[in-house]
Amino acid sequence: MEFGNLHAFLAVADSGSFSAAAQQLYLTQPAISKRLAALEEELNLRLFDRIGRRVCLTHAGEILLPKAREMLLQAQDMKHLASNLQTEVSGPLLLGTSHHIGLHRLPPVLKSFRARFPQVELDIRFMDSEAACQAVGRGELEMAIVTLPNTPPSHLQTRKLWRDELFFVAAPEHPIVNMPQVSLEMLARHPAVLPGPGTYTRSILELALQENSIELTSIMSTNYMETLKMLAEINLGWSLLPATMLFQANLKTLPVQLQLYRSLGLVTHKGRTPSNPARALISCLP
Repeated sequence: MEFGNLHAFLAVADSGSFSAAAQQLYLTQPAISKRLAALEEELNLRLFDRIGRRVCLTHAGEILLPKAREMLLQAQDMKHLASNLQTEVSGPLLLGTSHHIGLHRLPPVLKSFRARFPQVELDIRFMDSEAACQAVGRGELEMAIVTLPNTPPSHLQTRKLWRDELFFVAAPEHPIVNMPQVSLEMLARHPAVLPGPGTYTRSILELALQENSIELTSIMSTNYMETLKMLAEINLGWSLLPATMLFQANLKTLPVQLQLYRSLGLVTHKGRTPSNPARALISCLP
């Protein structure tokens, strides 16, 4: 069975599009179609239904999808095991991280890594922490350095690297800035600018609010911390930001009697053998 055909199968299944899969694998759309046709012929099964412009997995395709992922992971593991027999640390390393961590936490790590292991071809993908964890789980990324989930999936392994304290902040002209104490009920009566629903950081706040039976009603959302900082600075709402973003920010910390933290760290797949480049980067982490 050709692994190239399996890669095409997974790319179309994940994207739901022949054209998107072609872009992802740097192939033409006819080449993707040819690989899928060859796989379907070899298995004597139809794997996709073409309904208008949509591409959907058949029942057989859904059943075979996890096995295809497992086969490709095993193939990657074989390559890594062979690579680990060599003493030289070289080759590609695909790393996922968030924009915030890439800006505020990783620079000294990456500087040390590049100086010690110049032969490694580092490929950094910037994405939401949630998407990066999913990509590690699917075998698309070897590792990720992101905001850690409160309850990691059983197939992922996490390692805490940094503890990020989160602060309630607002612009200096915000009406609650000068109050001696700000309650959660008071915050709920004012607009907020926060990470989007489903993000790990947003869930930390929502859990604390649920424990106090409080619900926010006016929220503007974006997953980019730098954008949240800007929106809070121009007084579009209060926000919740890590301490690393408050230096020289035109924001005031609100006196809220609630301490919130998030963990930033390493995410890897429990069933995947780390490559030599991955081991090298891990050795540079704090």
